[in-house]
Amino acid sequence: MADTYDLIVLGSGPGGYVAAIRASQLGLKVAIVERERLGGICLNWGCIPTKALLRSAEVYHYMTHAAQYGLSVEKPSFSLDKVVDRSRKVAGQLNAGVKGLMKKNKVAVHEGVGTITAKGELSVAQGDKTTELTAKHIIVATGARARDLPFAKADGERIWTYRHAMVPPAMPTKLLVIGSGAIGVEFASFYNDMGAEVTIVEMLDRIMPVEDAEVSEFMTKQLTKFGMTIKTKTGLEKLEATTSGVKAAMKGPDGKVETAEFSHAIVAIGIVPNTENIGLEKLGITTDRGHIKTDGYGRTNVDGIWAIGDVTGAPWLAHKASHEGVIAAEAIAQALGNKDVHPHAMDKGNIPGCTYSRPQVASVGLTEAKAKEAGYEVKVGKFPFIGNGKAIALGEAEGFVKTVFDAKTGELLGAHMVGAEVTEMIQGYVVARQLETTEAELMETVFAHPTISESMHESVLAAYGRALHI
Repeated sequence: MADTYDLIVLGSGPGGYVAAIRASQLGLKVAIVERERLGGICLNWGCIPTKALLRSAEVYHYMTHAAQYGLSVEKPSFSLDKVVDRSRKVAGQLNAGVKGLMKKNKVAVHEGVGTITAKGELSVAQGDKTTELTAKHIIVATGARARDLPFAKADGERIWTYRHAMVPPAMPTKLLVIGSGAIGVEFASFYNDMGAEVTIVEMLDRIMPVEDAEVSEFMTKQLTKFGMTIKTKTGLEKLEATTSGVKAAMKGPDGKVETAEFSHAIVAIGIVPNTENIGLEKLGITTDRGHIKTDGYGRTNVDGIWAIGDVTGAPWLAHKASHEGVIAAEAIAQALGNKDVHPHAMDKGNIPGCTYSRPQVASVGLTEAKAKEAGYEVKVGKFPFIGNGKAIALGEAEGFVKTVFDAKTGELLGAHMVGAEVTEMIQGYVVARQLETTEAELMETVFAHPTISESMHESVLAAYGRALHI
């Protein structure tokens, strides 16, 4: 006899486990299926452990620059093993936390490889044991994995994916980072601060290409100032692992191929959705380049099958997955007769993006260029951290806040930040967009002093010619 549920969630990342919790809160009988570790990539191999590594690098940076703060530290050093061990313990703590949440919310956990065998039916294989589950609804939350180079597969020794880069067998001396999205730039920042010589290679004309052009330009200058080599409009022609390192052939914008040697390489060229061998084809679920197509509530084209998170496409962000999980769970509860829940469709324009490098980058909404392309007449405000007292006092005076408004309505179209702690500050603008706040409300808002967030206020004022401190 199969175990029967109202909802089965396939995958326990930040989308899956949150969907399971919310569904349970709404009175549904829920099961979750996980083939590796509860918490998925984010908690175990992504968002959280990388932030632990970056925190160690940040502290080490301050140690090596203690004199700037009137302090002295004799011969600062680090143990790579202990830095990595701290990161893994943080991941372990959160994994245990998810286990506790599943128990608290009475979510049945099934360990093993899940396959949808028919509408409402899913089998879980672990070793020689197979468990059959049935449910009125199934959420696919299987996430994604790192994309390999077709001509140079990651070996974990010299050529790494993000997963290898979190548990390095040795400290790189000369590191090649292929790709300049958030993952690539974060690892470049970590290893550069820890003493490696870092080169970033990007095929497009600027690093961090999804960010506002001014942010990309600023980051290029800052990372170069910190000792990195940045190569844009450059394609990787060949990458070969050797016993002592890697050899790379890179084709520059002039068409010439340059050969260089590195101790290690990190491949950060995107991700591949985990949609193979889980039963999608048999059910006729529509996909686009591997990603499952859904509506704003997570519904697929097959009744009773839902999908959330990285498996559904960009933006590939944990907080997007979690929010989609809540929406899908509420929509399912409503479909099962709960009249007290009112799910809302996902608005991807209000999803913030964060890069936790040094300096940090954060944004929400349209870039200036995208706003103009969309036909808006814009008002743009920009305020540099050098005009902010708290940033100067912290010794973090390099950075800025940029805001983009619709000149006709005052709508906040987008906000873009680079500098210290901007990943904590961006939420202010996210809330403003969610509440459909205009420039008037933002101008009239009182910001605490002294805080770096005062730069947010000044940027709004600057868009309308009213900045006070520059």
